[in-house]
Amino acid sequence: MLVKAAVIREKGVPFKFEEVEIRQPKGTEVLVKIAGCGVCHTDEVARMQQIPVPLPAVLGHEGSGIVEAVGENVSDLKPGDHVVLTFGSCGECEFCLSGKPFTCNVMNEINFGGVMKNGSQPLSKDNVAISSFFEQSSFATYAIADSSNAVKVDKDVDLALLGPLGCGIQTGAGTVLNCLKPEFGATIVVFGCGGVGLSAIMAAKIIGCSKIIAVDIKDEKLNLALELGATHAINSMEYEDVAGEIKAITGGGANYAVETTGNGSVINTSLYCLKCMGTSAIVGVTGEVTIDIHNALMAEGKKMIGVIEGHSNPKLFIPKLVEYYKAGLFPFDRLIEFYNFEEINEAFEISKKGTVVKPVLKML
Repeated sequence: MLVKAAVIREKGVPFKFEEVEIRQPKGTEVLVKIAGCGVCHTDEVARMQQIPVPLPAVLGHEGSGIVEAVGENVSDLKPGDHVVLTFGSCGECEFCLSGKPFTCNVMNEINFGGVMKNGSQPLSKDNVAISSFFEQSSFATYAIADSSNAVKVDKDVDLALLGPLGCGIQTGAGTVLNCLKPEFGATIVVFGCGGVGLSAIMAAKIIGCSKIIAVDIKDEKLNLALELGATHAINSMEYEDVAGEIKAITGGGANYAVETTGNGSVINTSLYCLKCMGTSAIVGVTGEVTIDIHNALMAEGKKMIGVIEGHSNPKLFIPKLVEYYKAGLFPFDRLIEFYNFEEINEAFEISKKGTVVKPVLKML
């Protein structure tokens, strides 16, 4: 079947629309008609080959849509089901079997290696294979995913809206709800008020943190953070000592920090703003960072942990986020602005400028 896809054939070039062939699902796979797909920084990182996904490729990993067909070994999904597509995992290693697919032994190979976990490539053009991404490749009108990373969701919520739950939003919310699990009344700081950071702020409000401090360099994002649950906002461009300001607000330091920027200086601030025994969760894609281990960590018994996909088991966690949204507790729709699929390059430019928190492309 021929489908419309946004293809990348060289590092850093704009997306180009092409007609490509997609095969029918087999085994545990499903064919999904894509309703919408979020624009995520990870797609940009792959486009720029900071993550060396084999090219040519169809990116997109925050897809949502309607199941059109299923493979012969699929029992939990059927045509007509609404699904959110999320990250792929093998389902067989010790971490997957213990309910921790976010630390799957072959996570990188499945999501960034260009092939499905069964070794196939569902997309091609002129009999030349095109790499898959996150076991879905949702920058297309149709996608093949594995049933293990297709999460059934309620039909009474706008389907295109739900795509970002598959990665960015579950990462932010899950970092708080699944990983840090702050005690009621604890204090927390979130560095970076993009989609991940704002989702963490909404989750901190749900869990009952007493002080939720948003840190960013843009006042408009900080204002939105305050509307979504932050109790304090700090524009880090206006303070010489951000850690000191946080300690003043919290009376000695925060219990928890969520770092989404990937900036080495900000990572250090996320450690120095903590009180004794505090924990900083590192979520952003980060390179080498210099840290004074004694003063930043060991001397005050602090922890720095890496968090993957919000430590989420998507089949369980994504439906919970939908329920929070329906109950008015998790208004992630405030982050989203829709664009037509044909506007994909404009949406990426807008995302880089930060003028829209979470662009979502609509295919239906």
